[in-house]
Amino acid sequence: MPFKETEIEGLWVFEPKIFTDERGFFFESFNLKEFSDKTGITRSFVQHNHSRSKYGVLRGLHFQKEPHSQAKLVRVLKGKVWDVAVDIRPNSSTYGQHFGIELSDENYKQLYVPRGFAHGFIVLSESADFSYLCDNYYAPKFESGIIFNDADLAINWQIPESEIIISSKDSLLTRFK
Repeated sequence: MPFKETEIEGLWVFEPKIFTDERGFFFESFNLKEFSDKTGITRSFVQHNHSRSKYGVLRGLHFQKEPHSQAKLVRVLKGKVWDVAVDIRPNSSTYGQHFGIELSDENYKQLYVPRGFAHGFIVLSESADFSYLCDNYYAPKFESGIIFNDADLAINWQIPESEIIISSKDSLLTRFK
């Protein structure tokens, strides 16, 4: 499984080796030993989440505060999304920077989002099934987020803002600063 660290320390893109034949395909989506050998990351995952959303749905930018922060390994099972991670680690040299990547059922890419990042995605296809492993349990009292259209972050969500659908809860998220 090829591992590529992004320009933001700790944020990794995984492009698994896909085996295809006339029956379909197979790939290993996660292997703890290979993951830790290649990246040095040894966190174990304790929760697996799956969402289905229609075109234009934006989920995020979410994070959990300490001591319940979460690292995530995210991928798309069906469809296509634009996935974004924002570095919110105050002592990081890339604090406030974001990274975006297209994840789809065609490119099989995955993104490892470490603790200390806000995360979100928007659906670019008719619908998308999104899967993510978390290294800590969801703790509602510690959840937080950043509004998706924060001018200081200037994230390009790949579709017009007029087509973006967010939950009422996400519409109340605060600005980055």
